[in-house]
Amino acid sequence: MQMPVPDGAILARRDAIVAQLRAAVGAGTVIDDPVEARAYECDALSAYRCPPLAVALPTTTEEVAAILRLCHAEHVPVVPRGAGTSLAGGSMPTADAVVLGLARMNAVLDVSYGDRQITVQAGRTNLSVSGAVDEAGFFYAPDPSSQLACAIGGNIGMNSGGAHCLKYGVTTNNLLGVRMVLMDGTIVDLGGPMGEAPGLDLLGVVCGAEGQLGVVTEATLRILPKPAGARPVLIAFDSSETAGACVAAIIRAGVLPVAIEFMDRPCIVATENFARPGYPDCEALLIVEVEGTPPEIDEQLAVIRGIAAGFSPIEFRESRSEDESRRIWLGRKSAFGAMGQMGDYMCLDGTIPVSALPQVLRRIGELSAAAGLPVGNVFHAGDGNMHPLIIYDANRPGDLERVEALGADILRLCVQVGGCLTGEHGVGVEKRDLMPAQFSDADMEAQMRVKDVFDPRWLLNAAKVFPLHVSASRREGGRNAA
Repeated sequence: MQMPVPDGAILARRDAIVAQLRAAVGAGTVIDDPVEARAYECDALSAYRCPPLAVALPTTTEEVAAILRLCHAEHVPVVPRGAGTSLAGGSMPTADAVVLGLARMNAVLDVSYGDRQITVQAGRTNLSVSGAVDEAGFFYAPDPSSQLACAIGGNIGMNSGGAHCLKYGVTTNNLLGVRMVLMDGTIVDLGGPMGEAPGLDLLGVVCGAEGQLGVVTEATLRILPKPAGARPVLIAFDSSETAGACVAAIIRAGVLPVAIEFMDRPCIVATENFARPGYPDCEALLIVEVEGTPPEIDEQLAVIRGIAAGFSPIEFRESRSEDESRRIWLGRKSAFGAMGQMGDYMCLDGTIPVSALPQVLRRIGELSAAAGLPVGNVFHAGDGNMHPLIIYDANRPGDLERVEALGADILRLCVQVGGCLTGEHGVGVEKRDLMPAQFSDADMEAQMRVKDVFDPRWLLNAAKVFPLHVSASRREGGRNAA
């Protein structure tokens, strides 16, 4: 993975830049020791690493503004970072960049149960948002697999979803407003408690922008009353294609489960060895969860049982207790950690039409065999958000390059069947050179003009999203204009 050559003039001024940062926001807020800074050289896409120039850890929006104002004046790139759980290199720094970490900004600022909303700092973890309102009978719906660790700011940057996004939507459907700092230190408020504001939908532009437009420091989120009840079922099949066809049939029937999750044999075996959830011996399984009152749940599951029967499942296991529900979900929630026991892996994030699931799963199997690299599939089947996991040996010369080539083929396949390059992980560095597979030059030019407005010098999250030669040219143009 190619990264831009660091700016030698910035590297030469490193000590002076660090001193200015400490003077602006305090010595305890800045890390410049190379050993300590190594914790910030990569995110969860650990195949690619680069130590940053320095790390700043503010605690307030005003401190964020001071850091950005200084870096803007010094032409220093800034990489916003939440919890570092990005799987696309979204928070990987460049050698001449300051990492702006928001982990210390984790407070709950306001809760209004009457208006069904909560305002938090952007470093607060996803799961702890629900934890803050749980006793009052509310929850925050988006639930990425990394929800125990991932931060709300990162969720907004990548427009994250989760297992229950089929019914409740992804981050953008649950985001009411943000406070954001632009690269020049200007603080702006977008959206707000009243929902849609008049004029341009700038909140919609910022959500999913991968930190290219500004640094979100506070967010107002929609919270929902907890459902009366929920019950999952596990459906096992003798092939991945049959499981994919069953998903399409459930969606086509107009049933709206709260979640439909898919796992194939490699993932099933890995999770069984890792967490012992008691899954059946099968080629693929679905976890389908519905919500409502007991009669509503029974009615929905009867329909799902009838649909599944048409695909001759090996087993249809309906939860009858909280413990059984926990065990059904245990393997799925443990899948990414379990697959790590098999070796290094790269997790992709293509999204496809649900109707294309059978053919895409079959084609991924063919591509995997041709490349000689195992692929495990675990994903949000209800909305076609796939997460193929390519297993490899990071210490074997040439393996990473083979993984990159196979991953590119799988993502191009997703686009070819009418899908897109990413559903919730973002483009980051992983998919930036594949952007032309989905977007024309005119499409990308329109996107880059938006960044020109928010960040004319192209200093925010450099070398991400757009092909490297394009973003490097844009940054050079911004430097000359300044």
